[in-house]
Amino acid sequence: MNIMAHAWNPGDYHRHSAAQQTWAHELIAKLALAGDERVLDLGCGEGKVTAEIAARLPSGSVLGLDVSRDMIAFARERFPPEQYPNLRLIEGDMLDLPFDEEFDVVFSNAALHWVADHGRVFQGIACALRPGGRVLLQMGGRGNAAPIVAIADETLAEDPWTRLFDGPAPCYAFYGAEEERELLEATGLTPLRVELIGKDMAFDQIDSLAGWIRTTWHLYLDRLPEEARPAFIAGVVSRYVERFPSPDGRIHVPMVRLEVEAVKEPEP
Repeated sequence: MNIMAHAWNPGDYHRHSAAQQTWAHELIAKLALAGDERVLDLGCGEGKVTAEIAARLPSGSVLGLDVSRDMIAFARERFPPEQYPNLRLIEGDMLDLPFDEEFDVVFSNAALHWVADHGRVFQGIACALRPGGRVLLQMGGRGNAAPIVAIADETLAEDPWTRLFDGPAPCYAFYGAEEERELLEATGLTPLRVELIGKDMAFDQIDSLAGWIRTTWHLYLDRLPEEARPAFIAGVVSRYVERFPSPDGRIHVPMVRLEVEAVKEPEP
């Protein structure tokens, strides 16, 4: 399972990814960058998080990598090299990283839950890091968005959706902490902290919740006929809002993020 199979709409995602950007901002602060590091950002998407990292590296640089050609094209247009000379954006697959001890830090936000084989990603990260290099990752973890995912699965089991849906049942790579720790250790990376963290994703209106589903739920939407997708989204949103009302008038989706800190030990 890899995001290579999905067609992303960078502009639409950019308008409906405020929560991901907020969490990324919090994650970047945990890097405590000195300003001269070389950073690799895996799954950089439309580039706004990568550009924020670049702004914190006056004497360093950041390379953003994403498998989506459309995302990279959008990011390059928004963050051109003449304005961001220490930022480079390339198309590439995190399952096949080609780097050899080039980076001080490997960072990723809201991307690894699209890739089933975390062990293979960690092998590439271990090769990409210089000895003593650091890893900081956050992704969807076990139990992420469970109530609304359950509603989507329930909806798919009903007509007409069960007849229209083409392919295997959706399954995101939402790992638990212990299995993620084992995968890190198997590739020679030393885990410092691997934990599941609860987050609240809040939407002010129904259209915003629908926008989040439309721009990120590719495992569901890509296997439905394009003309049927708006009705499926509307049905999931309607059921969720009805079943989980909130006294503050906003729509809340409970999220679970898996956060990983690790290092590549220095050579003896």
